[in-house]
Amino acid sequence: MRRVLAALGGAFLLLVLSGLGIGFLGLKHYDAPGPLTEGRAVVIPHGGTAQVMATLQDAGVLERDWSTQKVFDVATALTRVDGAFHAAELVFPAHGSIHQVLLVLRHGKPVIHRLTIPEGLSAIQIAALLEQAPYMDGTFPFPDEGSVMPLTYDYEWGMPRAQMLARMQHAMDRALDHAWEGRVADPAILNRHDLLVLASMIERETGSADERPMVARVFLNRLHQGMRLQSDPTVVYGLNHGVGPLGHALSHADLLQPTPYNTYIILGLPPGPICSPGMAALEAAAHPAQGDQLYFVANGHGGHNFATTLGDHNHNVSAFRAAKRAQSSVAQ
Repeated sequence: MRRVLAALGGAFLLLVLSGLGIGFLGLKHYDAPGPLTEGRAVVIPHGGTAQVMATLQDAGVLERDWSTQKVFDVATALTRVDGAFHAAELVFPAHGSIHQVLLVLRHGKPVIHRLTIPEGLSAIQIAALLEQAPYMDGTFPFPDEGSVMPLTYDYEWGMPRAQMLARMQHAMDRALDHAWEGRVADPAILNRHDLLVLASMIERETGSADERPMVARVFLNRLHQGMRLQSDPTVVYGLNHGVGPLGHALSHADLLQPTPYNTYIILGLPPGPICSPGMAALEAAAHPAQGDQLYFVANGHGGHNFATTLGDHNHNVSAFRAAKRAQSSVAQ
């Protein structure tokens, strides 16, 4: 009996020691550096431990050997109280251990991507940017012209494009509300739509912060006097609906094309916006400069010359043309 008990005791001790050895090796493996040579973003799918582990192995974050799989399974089960894995795009560090990988899976912050909508883009151009935005999902309805607020938007992997569009349109609604509520009332601007149309024209006419309120004043003065607005960007929009530049300078024939947006032909504002204006253009439309200016023309240096009388305007036009001829002769 003593021999039996001794044998059983020896077997139990061996079992305990083996378990301790395996546990020690497992703990060592748990904290050992992983195979990833540099930090990498990996999209973790919805699914169980096996699917997550396979994704990490495919990305080179975890080794494919049996011991790594077993330690990852056991460690995941033993630390389940720390939380579930996040289905998201996560960044795993170089040589991250299983311990570090589990921390990232449960507590890592998702990768943030950014979509920038520049001021002055048309609905066609904005739709193209949204369609091409990486890591988004799904389709979206074509946006109304001027309905998107030009800003930089943060998003995570898998965000629906339709949701992003709704977010961008909500931002424009808020910006337009803000501009409308704080505006200087003007009889030529009857509603928020008129303000948006005017702001879109200002946006396409000048990129200068100082000039935007001046451009607004010229257009408003013309509306007050029943003059045609004669805005070149509206003519271009009427010809190509915001696809982009015409590819040639506006010709006399272009100015005679009878589109609803040709402000050389129609009276008043065009029927809708010609682009998505930024906040500065909205504020310029809501707070125009003071003055009697009725004309402006490019000065050849990135800005414009403004005039109250047709005579002064014609002088500015002549000066601009002379400057262009001088530049052309120098280039030749």
